[in-house]
Amino acid sequence: MTSSSNLPGAAIFDMDGVLVDSNPFHIQKWVEFLDERSVRYDVEELPKQVLGHRNDHAFRFFFGPGMTKEEMAQLSEELERRFRAAFRAHAKPLPGLESLLRQCYEAGIPMAVASSAMAKNVEFIVDALGFRSYFRCLVSGDEVQHPKPHPEIYLRTSERLGLVPAACVAFEDSFVGVEAAKEAGMKCVAIASTFPLEEVRAHGRADLVLPSFESLNLDALRCLFAAQH
Repeated sequence: MTSSSNLPGAAIFDMDGVLVDSNPFHIQKWVEFLDERSVRYDVEELPKQVLGHRNDHAFRFFFGPGMTKEEMAQLSEELERRFRAAFRAHAKPLPGLESLLRQCYEAGIPMAVASSAMAKNVEFIVDALGFRSYFRCLVSGDEVQHPKPHPEIYLRTSERLGLVPAACVAFEDSFVGVEAAKEAGMKCVAIASTFPLEEVRAHGRADLVLPSFESLNLDALRCLFAAQH
């Protein structure tokens, strides 16, 4: 067993597809939203076009680059209000997540959320799970200029925690999220909750790819950081 000094300095969690299995609800809301507006889309490609991205990215993709910030903000409010109403009764943590959060908390590892979602959604999910006390800070897509895969949100979160990015491990499910964490200089654990396990492995940038949190513990995190000491 490696030394306890090899534990990460902080653990930073994406939200949709990491804290909760919310992405099927996000996909459904997008399908309804686009159908109502007679916007064409490819059902197979839709998850990669919207999941992990901030809404303004998807709006520009489907409606063109000419949308104003005000128009996008109004559409985003409508979209996410629908999501919260649909998902409220289904909010529960991914299998194995709460055990890992407790282990990190008991080991004194500070934790944070870094999500592309709007602040209202982040607070809604964290409070619905009853996990607010676990996290030192919640950083949302509202707080950054450049959405994932740009590393800004992870750089900002590590700064809020008072740590260099290299001391942190990020937990992601999307390809753009993994890119953002790695470009920030963090270790990244990818959970294959949204995309197929082999597809996530083939992407190649995550330091560890797992089917779920159930096979993850502090010893596995120590192994990620052991080579740095």
